[in-house]
Amino acid sequence: MLDEAEFDREDAAPIDMLESYFAAHGWSHEREDDEIVAKFKGSWTEYELRAIWREEDGVLQFLALPDIRIAEERRASIYETIGLVNEQLWIGHFELWSSSGILLYRHAAMMSDEEDGATLSLDRAELLVETAIDECERFYPVFQFVLWGGKSPKEAIAAALIETQGEA
Repeated sequence: MLDEAEFDREDAAPIDMLESYFAAHGWSHEREDDEIVAKFKGSWTEYELRAIWREEDGVLQFLALPDIRIAEERRASIYETIGLVNEQLWIGHFELWSSSGILLYRHAAMMSDEEDGATLSLDRAELLVETAIDECERFYPVFQFVLWGGKSPKEAIAAALIETQGEA
């Protein structure tokens, strides 16, 4: 969480707000007109965070790409896994790009169209980014159990999503 006292609380154009958010966290990022790409080191892997602003539609598309590529022979089990994982999500979804085998999390946010153009608040930017990271971190082990652990999708979800209670 950002220290709100150190961050400009004014709403901004979606890509501008995300650029400020990434910079405030010290994450490396590159920006073009309607797109920004940042790198974030999670618990399991490094993620590419990508936002694309489609002004004509008023939609901000946010992608989180964990460093996972799926070989052709493993795709059937991953498609089943994605289906089971997506049942657990309220916002966003996982998908597999068939042309490249890249696994990703995607969420599209409709932005209100104000007279001066659509804006994104700090709170909404934080929710968008943190939700994507949290879901990737939560389900990364599931995909790894299927790909490398020899588990079925149902076994992988059961093993990865065990809730522990208390302290050791």
